[in-house]
Amino acid sequence: MSLDDVLRFLRDTKLVTCASVHADGAPQAAVIGVAAEIVDGTLELVFDTSSRSRKHANLVRDGRIAVVAWRDAMTVQIEARADQPTGDDLARAKAVYLAAFPDGAEREAWPDIAYWRLRPTWIRTSDFATTPPAIHEVALS
Repeated sequence: MSLDDVLRFLRDTKLVTCASVHADGAPQAAVIGVAAEIVDGTLELVFDTSSRSRKHANLVRDGRIAVVAWRDAMTVQIEARADQPTGDDLARAKAVYLAAFPDGAEREAWPDIAYWRLRPTWIRTSDFATTPPAIHEVALS
């Protein structure tokens, strides 16, 4: 799978499981909706969340995150660095997110809404519908 294939897969899937790390080292997982785009040759994922959520607190403290998207026997695993974009980057990220999740416009007015951008450091795709399974790491620029 190429980076463009991963992008299409994420756009079709939209929901992923994310994992972050609590201050005490415990893993914490949640299902989130992500929007994806390629910016300057690099895949970026965007999601919104309440600044009162566990994942938000975890990412403020430690920006490492892992996400898994799946459909049937196909999975995409991503390890990424998360940050909160600002300025023009935030405006672009919100536009991408709201195009994928129009209901996000309602949440945009929440006083505690936060937007996170994920930049992958590692991606692996797996297709278990083939024999043998097709498992590949995706090259990142």
